Amino acid sequence: MNPRIIISLAIALILGVGIGFVLDGTGPSNGVPENNGSDDKKILYWVAPMDPNFRSDNPGKSPMGMDLIPVYEADDAGGDDEAAVKISSTTINNFGVRTAKVVRQDLSHEIATVWFIGFDDTKVSHVHMRADGWIEQLIVKTEGERVESGDLLYKFYSPTLVNAQSEFVQAKKSGRSSLLKASEERLRALGFTEVQIDTLRRTGETQQLVDVFAEQNGIVVTLNVAENMYVTPGTTVLSIADLSSIWVLADVFEEQAQWMEVGLSASVRTPFIPGMERKGLVEHVYPIIDPITRTLKVRMKFENADEALKPNMYAEVSISAHPSQNVLSVPRDALIRSGRSERVILALGDGRFSPAEVRSGFESGDDIEILSGLEEGQDIVISGQFLIDSEASLSASFRRMGPAQANSEPVVQGSNNGQKDDAISAEGQVNAVMPDERKVNLTHEPIHAIGWPAMTMDFAVTDDVDLSTLVEGNTIHFGLVKDADGMYVIGSIHVMKN
Repeated sequence: MNPRIIISLAIALILGVGIGFVLDGTGPSNGVPENNGSDDKKILYWVAPMDPNFRSDNPGKSPMGMDLIPVYEADDAGGDDEAAVKISSTTINNFGVRTAKVVRQDLSHEIATVWFIGFDDTKVSHVHMRADGWIEQLIVKTEGERVESGDLLYKFYSPTLVNAQSEFVQAKKSGRSSLLKASEERLRALGFTEVQIDTLRRTGETQQLVDVFAEQNGIVVTLNVAENMYVTPGTTVLSIADLSSIWVLADVFEEQAQWMEVGLSASVRTPFIPGMERKGLVEHVYPIIDPITRTLKVRMKFENADEALKPNMYAEVSISAHPSQNVLSVPRDALIRSGRSERVILALGDGRFSPAEVRSGFESGDDIEILSGLEEGQDIVISGQFLIDSEASLSASFRRMGPAQANSEPVVQGSNNGQKDDAISAEGQVNAVMPDERKVNLTHEPIHAIGWPAMTMDFAVTDDVDLSTLVEGNTIHFGLVKDADGMYVIGSIHVMKN
């Protein structure tokens, strides 16, 4: 026989014996694995370490000659579905896991929004003339001037107003009361005040220039004319606004519209005046949703005697709606949103966690309403839940891709002869070696012992594994062990000849 063939067969025989020794464990065995602290749990059945589909009602040896592993009854705490995971206390501390209770409480509806301060439209007056004419003398020169009710704004010349005065004087001299009354009504219609009409009745002298007075206190906010300018009844000469009260027209989201009603208390703040807060009321709720922004407009009124709040100033508004009572709620940080899915992570005790699908309602401060999926008193994770959720999803995916286990939800406890999981071995091809990170990237075959399908992934390796002999493209036989955190890492590597 060819010497090379003899040598190859010898090496294969040695490797087979060595691997069988590793898989079968070391030391004496009575065929009954240690219980590992599970004496208080009922054994459901026994499975083969390398073939979870092989089951037995009694302890013994698998067809491969390995000790069978007991499968124990799951805890009664719930959550042992395919997505449940068990995490070591070290990993829980590393994740910074914190939990809280699902509680029932009254949740307030604080609607926060931003908008701009505006004029109180009920305290804004616009000055128009009711006849064509010219601004002969302008008393108010610039926008922003403060005026009082009765102050002279400008003098106006109009042939129409002069003729109306002359008609009134002639009617008075005629002694005809009906004619006098008609002339007097015409003066009022043209904008003459009662004082001006009484003066004309007493003196009988017409005025070429008619005085125009302010009708309210306030600030001149618009001035659209200059001296000697010709104006018509359609011209807004100027506008006066009283700033002793202001409006805020704010938009609230469509889903918050149900809470809006007249009389709700509101507050307004502005970042330009730190520490200042004004209280007011919702004065009007508009009945139409904006079709573009999908928001509802709400008008609030705030007193502003010191005029600290100025129109067009940026404002932060908060509206206090009536609270919802006895609402099931959790901290907002506990909720995980993924597309249309919402879930939380239940803390089942003894290091076990499971995701639970929920349906959330409205948010109130740091809390959020739960409409379905939870019960009062359950423990949920509020910190580190995203890492646990990722681990649970990955574990569930592996189980779904691995061999079926008759839809049962058992928890496997213990290992061969109480040893580490040295018996878990597989074959793979090296894609990359990362000695500085103590990692290797492999494309491996299915690992049936732990329900893993064939895949490409990074593996961490233990400190005693020599990576210096590995190169890309090597076919290797490797053994998996669990580290302190319960994660599978490579504990041994044998390079096979290609």
